[in-house]
Amino acid sequence: MKTVILSVILILTSFFSQGQNLIGYAEKEIQKFMKENRQDMGKEIVSNSKFSYLKYSDSEDTQTLLFFLDSDSICKSIKLICDIRVKTEKVKEFNSIYKPYGENKWIDTHNGKNYLIEIRNDQWSYNIIIEPVK
Repeated sequence: MKTVILSVILILTSFFSQGQNLIGYAEKEIQKFMKENRQDMGKEIVSNSKFSYLKYSDSEDTQTLLFFLDSDSICKSIKLICDIRVKTEKVKEFNSIYKPYGENKWIDTHNGKNYLIEIRNDQWSYNIIIEPVK
């Protein structure tokens, strides 16, 4: 179990510490990035008539990554759903990388734009949301 938790932490660290929040990327660019940099996560086929998104999950089902796309297939926000057991480590990491913006909130500046990174708790998991500051 400790191995699974450690691997999840390393995976999350590699995704966020690379500074790749991928907001503003086109669908094909996201797919290329994920194929080249995140072989640990497989793309899932999803269908939704209300909105468009890309979905990736790891083989242990400990994390799911969603890229929400606008009508032009450009990423407008990201949601990472993770096992609640690794939240403390993620908060420590975010505190060391990003500017705090309140409890469980940080600001990431990328390409001259500000993005809000927020951790939201669920019963068995937590969600990391990345979206442009409004």
